[in-house]
Amino acid sequence: MGSPLASVNLNRIVVFVAVVESGSFTAAAARLGMVKTMVSTHIKRLEVEVGANLLVRTTRRIALTDAGEAFYEASRILIRDAEAAVQAAGEDTTALRGTLRITAPVDYAATILTPLLVRMRETHPELRVELLTGDRLFDLVAEGIDVAIRVGNLSDSRLRAVQVDSYAHWLVATPTWLDGRRPRRPEDVAKLPLVAMSALQRPSTWTFTGAKGATRTIAFESPMSANIALVVKAAVMAGAGMMVMPDFAVVDDVAAGRLIRLLPTWQLPGGGIHAVFPASRFMPQRARAFIDLLREHLAMTRRVR
Repeated sequence: MGSPLASVNLNRIVVFVAVVESGSFTAAAARLGMVKTMVSTHIKRLEVEVGANLLVRTTRRIALTDAGEAFYEASRILIRDAEAAVQAAGEDTTALRGTLRITAPVDYAATILTPLLVRMRETHPELRVELLTGDRLFDLVAEGIDVAIRVGNLSDSRLRAVQVDSYAHWLVATPTWLDGRRPRRPEDVAKLPLVAMSALQRPSTWTFTGAKGATRTIAFESPMSANIALVVKAAVMAGAGMMVMPDFAVVDDVAAGRLIRLLPTWQLPGGGIHAVFPASRFMPQRARAFIDLLREHLAMTRRVR
């Protein structure tokens, strides 16, 4: 059996997407540089080729049918990937061009990615970088993102992922706030205030594992919490109490003496750091180059944690 695409003129899909995104046949014609009647003809023939009505036409506007909505979602991804493939075919093996869209949590973007991306652009001045930060999960396909950096467990099986690093959690506080206190056991910190990261599933409950495998689960008192790591850290720096943070977010502060790691012989749960990208999407050369550069950078600069 032949491919269903054999009966479809792919140029008509470009016209269809332009009509939907422009909102009218007239606007689509202007966008594509063709006459309105030709746009209308392409749409009619496309509906015959796919065997379904895609648009409902009225005197004032157009609307998508149910079949049209599903066809549009698939078509816009198809066109975007085709454009990326054409662009990649014209790139040489050394110069990176176009826009690299990356998303990452705020703390990881600030401490790890931003300096790396600045250096990447110095090597490839024709490359544009758009870094989207936030603690929400971005929709990679809908938002046109090339690579997402995800810290912790992965839940979306529709995505491809490669692990680029791992992390541990540290319990830290400022020397001023500690005022000479040096807890030795998890029980010693149980009654001390913890500024909790409310975005976590159990932000105030942590399990410590000792050198011989002993575990202690502590339900901390959390008189203050925030849903963004940057705010949690600001509160702790201002003297609000302790916090639990990924090591990459506080390792420089610990090294500089701005923070002190508490209970270093007791381990808290950690996890993996992954570069994630859509399973069905063509990966541009610039995205592959970024992942390779990130892995190389992390391998060279990984600190003893």
